[in-house]
Amino acid sequence: MTLVDTHCHLNFDAYDGIRDDVVCEAAESGVTRIINPGIDLDTSRAALALADSYPAIYAAVGIHPNSTPDLPGDWPDTVRALAAHPKAVAIGEIGLDYHWDTAPKPVQWRAFEAQLRLAAELELPVIIHNRNAGDDVLDILSTWVPTLPDALKNRPGVLHSFSAPPTIAERGLALGFYLGFTGPVTFKKADDLRAIAAAVPDDRILIETDGPFLTPHPHRGRRPNKPAYVRFIAERLASLRGVPFDDFATQTTANAERLFALPTTAH
Repeated sequence: MTLVDTHCHLNFDAYDGIRDDVVCEAAESGVTRIINPGIDLDTSRAALALADSYPAIYAAVGIHPNSTPDLPGDWPDTVRALAAHPKAVAIGEIGLDYHWDTAPKPVQWRAFEAQLRLAAELELPVIIHNRNAGDDVLDILSTWVPTLPDALKNRPGVLHSFSAPPTIAERGLALGFYLGFTGPVTFKKADDLRAIAAAVPDDRILIETDGPFLTPHPHRGRRPNKPAYVRFIAERLASLRGVPFDDFATQTTANAERLFALPTTAH
């Protein structure tokens, strides 16, 4: 039995001094791979450095919507260069965020669309951040997906830490996207989110921690969230979907390997 945490910011300061222990604990819990996305140029570089340091860690590189103001003019070229690293498996975390008033919408849109074009050019899937911007995110993705090369048509990316309405889930799935679920799916009052998770096709569901944030039950409220805790998310979803835990672990691991073109392992 193996698990993949498809989204954890292990380069964040919350893991300083405990990073080795966190990675070891993940392995002891069956988490064999961890995807570490960047949110700006510096964290993308840090994600790649961690991928070089730990065999279990892979990286995504990109500019988070809240990091889009004041980018240097050559930032797309820098992202392209970073994405050439052999352990860079996606462009991300990219998207739109209308919750925090940190970046004007037109600035977010331009950066999002530029990175989508880059992902298509490099044939890399995308890790999508969406906060209170679901319709705009899906409108942009709906325009992008028909332009994709054959290598990406069945694996365009993941709607990360999914928490949007069912209509956004339906639109994303129709475009071929995977849905990633984090700690909130284990929270007591998350029935609406669990209803969405229960209906996602077997081959389109992923598990992720989004550490150091969104720690699942029974550790809710404690930081940092850790990749080992992705097991609690997997257990809750397996129970919700009425399948044995080992089968669900095998399925989500295969999904992660397919989306991110990871080396396959014995499940």
